[in-house]
Amino acid sequence: MPVTEALRIIDEDDSGIDRAFRNDVLTGLAQRQKAVPARWFYDERGSELFEDITRLEEYYPTRAETEILSARGAEFAEAVGEGAAVVEFGSGSSAKTPLLLSAISPAAYVPIDISGDFLRASANALSEKFPGLPVCPVEADFTRRVTMPEAIAGLPRLGFFPGSTIGNLVPRTAVDMLREMRETLCDGAEHRARLLIGMDRVKDAAVLERAYDDEAGVTAAFNLNLLHRINRQLDGTIPVESFRHRAVWNDDIARIEMHLVATRDIAFTVCDRRFTIHRDETIHTENSHKYTRRSANALLLAGGWTPLRHWRDAQDRFMLILAEASEMRMAP
Repeated sequence: MPVTEALRIIDEDDSGIDRAFRNDVLTGLAQRQKAVPARWFYDERGSELFEDITRLEEYYPTRAETEILSARGAEFAEAVGEGAAVVEFGSGSSAKTPLLLSAISPAAYVPIDISGDFLRASANALSEKFPGLPVCPVEADFTRRVTMPEAIAGLPRLGFFPGSTIGNLVPRTAVDMLREMRETLCDGAEHRARLLIGMDRVKDAAVLERAYDDEAGVTAAFNLNLLHRINRQLDGTIPVESFRHRAVWNDDIARIEMHLVATRDIAFTVCDRRFTIHRDETIHTENSHKYTRRSANALLLAGGWTPLRHWRDAQDRFMLILAEASEMRMAP
């Protein structure tokens, strides 16, 4: 079955610039602790680099999650049932998706991603693997409520959010996004929505830091690509060669932090606005929070989801959680 034309939900100005990208960059660079949200890593080149990261020896999350998806297919099928529309948030290359689709026999697949070219390429590739499955890509920012294609009207919906992307967000923002996902999946649906979400577990700091600062420098290139994207799309003059990648474990709040560190004093412009950054000052580009079972459950409940099942890999590095949209309550 052919892939439907991608539904595009991106707010651009007359020059084709994503308004949200521009606003986040200009606002973030003006802060005392400069920061740019991690979601802007994923232009086409950033998406390619991230796929390279997932194949690195040091980067265990993809292998651990793939192990769960490969080994627990029958359990997923029993828990989810057949005939659901699988809605994948931040689909990327959809590399792990076939494992889930093969297990549960869905009625449709809706990949959502902010990188349009990468989205369309991966949607076409997946359609070739599942020729009888309707594939309805949506180019959109999945951190906000997304309009679902008419093709899945009336179908039960299973959100799929693998890869521990939820860990990129501080708890307040993660809860907001989980609520937006609930609205996306429940809006107009006749069945109570479910969500299968990946979360990375707390573990030894040395293992975590190696996973985000690999010997080959692929993660460093991924981090620095954000500056190249700003220069290309927002008329930036950032001297990319004057920044280096840093990844550190923050034990107090259980997260890896990624920064771009200035190696000298720098002045540059973005969208004709001037910024300065001093030597050793940083642009904070990513958090990757790690969870225990309890902290994961608390986060989901705060976001409007009731955890139903937990699965872990053999080395207890990663977990997939199936949750159901909670009923709205007016009292504890």
